[in-house]
Amino acid sequence: MAAPSPHQPAEPDDDSRAQHPVDRRLPALKTATTGLQHVAAMYAGVVAPPLVVGAAIGLTAAELTFLTGACLFTAGLATLLQTIGVWNIGARLPFVNGVTFAGVAPMTAIVASTEDRRDALPVIFGAVIVAGLLGFLAAPFFGKAVRFFPPVVTGTVITLIGISLLPVAFDWAQGPDRTAAGHGSATNLGLAGATLLIVLLLRRFTRGFVKQIAVLLGLVAGTVVAIPFGVTDFGPVADADVIGFPTPFHFGAPQFQAAAIVSLCVVMVVSMTESTADMLALGEIVEKPVDERTIAAGLRADTLGSAISPLFNGFMCSAFAQNVGLVAMTRIRSRYVVATGGGFLVLMGLCPMAASLIAVVPRPVLGGAGVVLFGSVAASGIRTLAGAGLEKDNNMLIVAVSLAVGIIPVTAPEFYHAFPQTARIVLDSGISTGCAAALLLNFVFNHLGGRHAGDAEVTAPMAPNAASPADGMTTAR
Repeated sequence: MAAPSPHQPAEPDDDSRAQHPVDRRLPALKTATTGLQHVAAMYAGVVAPPLVVGAAIGLTAAELTFLTGACLFTAGLATLLQTIGVWNIGARLPFVNGVTFAGVAPMTAIVASTEDRRDALPVIFGAVIVAGLLGFLAAPFFGKAVRFFPPVVTGTVITLIGISLLPVAFDWAQGPDRTAAGHGSATNLGLAGATLLIVLLLRRFTRGFVKQIAVLLGLVAGTVVAIPFGVTDFGPVADADVIGFPTPFHFGAPQFQAAAIVSLCVVMVVSMTESTADMLALGEIVEKPVDERTIAAGLRADTLGSAISPLFNGFMCSAFAQNVGLVAMTRIRSRYVVATGGGFLVLMGLCPMAASLIAVVPRPVLGGAGVVLFGSVAASGIRTLAGAGLEKDNNMLIVAVSLAVGIIPVTAPEFYHAFPQTARIVLDSGISTGCAAALLLNFVFNHLGGRHAGDAEVTAPMAPNAASPADGMTTAR
């Protein structure tokens, strides 16, 4: 047999040919650099929830640093569990897990309803533990129930997540202290606007890796711009230890309150739905289609990671869609790359000085970046709704009513003021109420009793001369 030409690539060995690209190990340097890229793409998303919740509670800079480090640590553990896997736990795909945005609004509602806000974190941790354990038990059956979570439901919920978080970004943009004289000053709003502009310019005029980490670079640049204005405090970094460990139950033993548990169980359902959709998408991208067994294994990793997180003072974990997009862009499919990224997250969680860097970023700068970050979540939901069949009357009504119900806590915060405090934990979360409304309406209109005339296309909704079913002019499905 002729020797291979020096210009031709060498034939892969039998093991390499038999191995799917998802299961291949890349050279150490490439694994490390691409793993760091995954960390960069998700970092802002991981630290945002503890920042929001910590600010709502009124944590000190040192406590906020601890909480942020704990969330980085637990996100790394959940990612390792998802990519490497143990027994029937873990999808064993290049799948990044981190703190879910879906839990932020319900958690801040729990904070607002807690008489002593120092008890809020133990209540949240108790609810996350229960939701995680229940989700773990439900994982094998969830794949069969996905039909009740079509795009019309998931798109509505994701849109509400973004809408519910945007007021947080606007509040950050005004400054850290509502009682301070400079709250909402031109300086603070100018810093927020400058950060937003920097992020937009980076997204518009850069490519590849730099474009992927535009939000992170915007935070750095905005912090530098803020230094001359005297609003940047480097004290948290100076006071932080180089090495530390997230002490179990640092903020107190978990407390179990029914209303908080119900609220975060709803969030768990939403997170499991998002993770299922991300697994299906990722399976297509890496050319390794997932089945019900893979979905169940992936959801076990999500939910077990969430149940373990409160032990180390972390929040609920779920899939990060931006990293699915990164896999599609780079075409690097090895799960060991993402596992390496998980390892970096664990190391960052064990280094309080690294976690404290986010505490240096002035609140207005975070607000400017938050507009992009949270707005992108809402835009992602709108994109999902674009493929949800809104030309049908049924789906149009489901979205219209569910969005209206979910936006109530955002636009009218005192709407449920006459209800018991425990009920308000659920009602004051637009995500929880909007998701419940979307599920119920989808079941009534699209499942209960078969399909009816409501399936007709909406040719001109709200038009005064639009034909009604009674006119016999409704277009049949």
